Amino acid sequence: MKVCRRKALALCLGYALLLLLAALNLLEYKWRREPRRCGEPPAAPRHHPPPPPPPAGSRGPAGARRQLVYVFTTWRSGSSFFGELFNQNPEVFFLYEPVWHVWQKLYPGDAVSLQGAARDMLSSLYRCDLSVFQLYSTAGAGKNLTTLGIFGAATNKVICSSPLCPAYRKEVVGMVDDRVCKKCPPQRLSRFQEECHKYHTLVIKGVRVFDLAVLAPLMRDPTLDLKVIHLVRDPRAVASSRIKSRHGLIRESLQVVRSRDPHIHRMPFLDAGHKLGGKKEGAGGSDYHALGAMEVICSSMAKTLQTALHPPDWLQGNYMAVRYEDLVVEPIKTLRQVYGFVNLAVSPEMEKFALNMTSGPGYSSKPFVVSARNATQALSAWRTALSYQQIKQVEEYCQQPMALLGYERVGSPEEVKDLSRTLLRKPRL
Repeated sequence: MKVCRRKALALCLGYALLLLLAALNLLEYKWRREPRRCGEPPAAPRHHPPPPPPPAGSRGPAGARRQLVYVFTTWRSGSSFFGELFNQNPEVFFLYEPVWHVWQKLYPGDAVSLQGAARDMLSSLYRCDLSVFQLYSTAGAGKNLTTLGIFGAATNKVICSSPLCPAYRKEVVGMVDDRVCKKCPPQRLSRFQEECHKYHTLVIKGVRVFDLAVLAPLMRDPTLDLKVIHLVRDPRAVASSRIKSRHGLIRESLQVVRSRDPHIHRMPFLDAGHKLGGKKEGAGGSDYHALGAMEVICSSMAKTLQTALHPPDWLQGNYMAVRYEDLVVEPIKTLRQVYGFVNLAVSPEMEKFALNMTSGPGYSSKPFVVSARNATQALSAWRTALSYQQIKQVEEYCQQPMALLGYERVGSPEEVKDLSRTLLRKPRL
């Protein structure tokens, strides 16, 4: 017992000695840092730097509140053209499909399991924290991502324009040549981030957020002023375009199909015209996944539309639905409505750009290239490209969103081929 008491006493004395030495060292450090002669008045309090600026998501240049926009859509809905209405605007900082990096890095994760990671990335980007791109870089360990490594960089007007690149000027409205932009000098992400802070409006276009409720935490965030533009298109046209671009979307289609509920999903059937042997074997499999993905896409679309019909408080006044068909038929009217919703001024240059992009000579056969299109051909292309069996398959998957959005179903192959008969009705939304 006496030994234990002696040990405890020794420990206490040692601890007290350490405290005394620490105090003496602190006094000596202060004396050396702020020496004074006897009788000298105390030094004036040091000047402290001003507090840091508010988060980048809430304030833009000169302290003005920044307008944030998310273009909520799916593949092959005309979103590349719609995104150009923002990419071309001199007042807008635009990002094209940044969540692509998440899907590539976390492959083969299915569409639903990646929703949280997608929201986290958007939260960073809306605050102009572009270092998040490095987190999902596939360039390899130790390699820093540059502006040219960002998905869609070769058509991004900020990346391809001064001061990041001498090839173009952001204030001049007009498409950029991706071959020219690929020759731009690669810039650090921090440099790109500096440009982000200069803009009052930040727009992100994406196809990889499937449920509008995923964005609810961002829309509730008082430091963010986020609005959602829901770009929709006739699901039959979406399916037709997906089949046409099936080889470029096969990886994404697999990720989408894997997220289906196995207990309720309906098995897509193949068109009788497909031959599963010889040269068409690969095409038939790709068509299968392209059509199968439509079940998930239309299910999520229906859920979003129901939320918009009965909006919660965080969505009221912050949601707008735009039909691709209305955009190509009445481009200037739709442009004015969209810009009014996100507090952007409509310039004559932007009106001319929108009109020219919907008055092209034909309908492009290149699925991932933005070019001027013929509006009439763009609306009716699916009616000659899909078989009647494929059309009925898509209508089965998508009947609920089609009814809400004013897309009339067909009753016969003859009705499909009668291009004089419109299948557009007034939407209920």
